[in-house]
Parts: sequence; C-alpha cells; structure tokens
Amino acid sequence: MKSRLLVAVSLDGVRSSVSALRLADVARTVLRAEKVGHAMVSIALVSAARIASINAKHLKHRGPTDVISFGFSSDSKGPLVADIYIAPAIARENAKRHGVAVREELARLVVHGVLHALGYDHPEGEARVKSAMWRRQEMLVKLVNRANRAMRSAA
Repeated sequence: MKSRLLVAVSLDGVRSSVSALRLADVARTVLRAEKVGHAMVSIALVSAARIASINAKHLKHRGPTDVISFGFSSDSKGPLVADIYIAPAIARENAKRHGVAVREELARLVVHGVLHALGYDHPEGEARVKSAMWRRQEMLVKLVNRANRAMRSAA
C-alpha cells in the first residue's frame, strides 16, 4: 500500500523565514525516516502570546515556548494524527542564543514536534541534550540540512 503523508502548514498571522512548503517537506522527511506510512499532520506557526495560551491551557506551564506537539493516534495500525504549534518569534530568540540560522532552528522545531507526536520524549533541564530523542533530532536536522543544500545546488 502506498504511503500517504499529509502535512498542512498554516501561518496564524505570523511571518516565517521558511516557506510553508519547506516546513511541510521537513515534516515529511522526518516521517519517512521514522518509517511512518500514513500521517495527517497540522503545523501552525503562531505568535508567542498564542503559544503561551496553549501552553497554559493544555500543559499547565506559564509563558511562551518554542514548540508544542499533540499526537492523536488511536493505535499503531492507524495513521499518525498530530497538531504541532511553533512560535517563530521564540525560534528567532533560540537561533540567536545558539548561534544558528533561524531557518535551521525552525526546521529543528518541526523535527522536534514530529518526534514528540511519534511518542519520543526527553527529560527536562541539562539532560535533555544527552537524551536519545535529542540525538535522533540532531541527526534528522543534519539530514534535512543536507537535503536543503542539495536542492539549492540543483536549482
């Protein structure tokens, strides 16, 4: 059976330095790498205020964060259904703090959100960057970056 990876990206009144098509491609790259055959993923780019509201309502955390992911799979046989919320303003702050391009940080947040939707998790604090999820995330970010460079070279 042919795989169906449906990914929709919406801009909720915010600007992004990465196109919606490119962000959808990043999500599909992660889904393929994780051997997901069927998925329906929604990625919404939202304001810092909106993600803070989602964070408070659903996760009981105060303030804005960079990415929030909700996975809704009823069983392993059905498709992955997920909603991912990303705040580009927070991504810009993270990129500056970590010395990376905003485009790379937005791709990293898509990867991170998809991995969470697939059930990956990490500890909080310093240990998160040593976790299996973080290592997988960074490997996938490198894969996405290589694919992006190859596409630009071919153009």
